[in-house]
Amino acid sequence: MKLIKKIKKIMVPLAFSPYSQSIIEYATDLATSLAVEQVLFVSVVNQRDVDAVTTISSLGYEVDGEHYVNEIKKTRVTELEKMLNTIEFPEEQMKLIISVGKPADKLLKIAVREDVDIIVMGVRAKGEISSAFTGSVAEKMFKRSPVTIVSFRPEDIARKLRKRITKK
Repeated sequence: MKLIKKIKKIMVPLAFSPYSQSIIEYATDLATSLAVEQVLFVSVVNQRDVDAVTTISSLGYEVDGEHYVNEIKKTRVTELEKMLNTIEFPEEQMKLIISVGKPADKLLKIAVREDVDIIVMGVRAKGEISSAFTGSVAEKMFKRSPVTIVSFRPEDIARKLRKRITKK
């Protein structure tokens, strides 16, 4: 049995954190070195946020869930285009999916549906490093994913982790 198969498709979940650009660069560099056929960028609008907007709308405020989702999608497409303009990777090998739902559940369903071989993602970009996984989408993904996940570490976080390890 061959343990490593040809990697054809990489999925990159994006939360549009300050580290998104670095994750994109890492994933496309990896894709180039492995001669990957497609890099799939996926962003999930959290259903919890859409529900909150719907609740606010029901109280008489002039907002609605559909408008909120459309504006978020438009903003994320614009942000991704800016980030992709800084890298050298063939446009025809990239695909963007923006969906609405519970982030971890939706990402896992997309990974299976799109038949991805590897997921490249960062850990939560907020808070204390020691609790980087607690309650996060990353933790749920690592626990439940049938697809191999590569955990990206930006250099500033890697430096802090190295420092903690060498102190002991």
